[in-house]
Amino acid sequence: MASTKEYFDFILEQLSGLDDITARYMMGEYIIYYREKVIGGVYDNRFLVKPTKSAREKMPDAPLELPYDGAKPMLLVDNLENRDFLKELVSGMFDELPEPKKPRKK
Repeated sequence: MASTKEYFDFILEQLSGLDDITARYMMGEYIIYYREKVIGGVYDNRFLVKPTKSAREKMPDAPLELPYDGAKPMLLVDNLENRDFLKELVSGMFDELPEPKKPRKK
């Protein structure tokens, strides 16, 4: 089941307190970036984030879920109404995320 545009728009609105949030639509789902680093995405109308140390500390009881078959597990974010929590969650993850991959030179 692909995510709905309405759910994706809701998540972006909840993250609007953060500067430089962008997203890319891929195969019916949305990958979300913060300052050019992938933080997670919207998969089957679920907001999932990478299981960084800080994300696990902020959400110790969050279940790990697969965004799609064959993917690495991610943490399910269920505190979607609290914008301050989401801002702290994403901001705290930033330093733990890998740098964006550089495009290959041909």
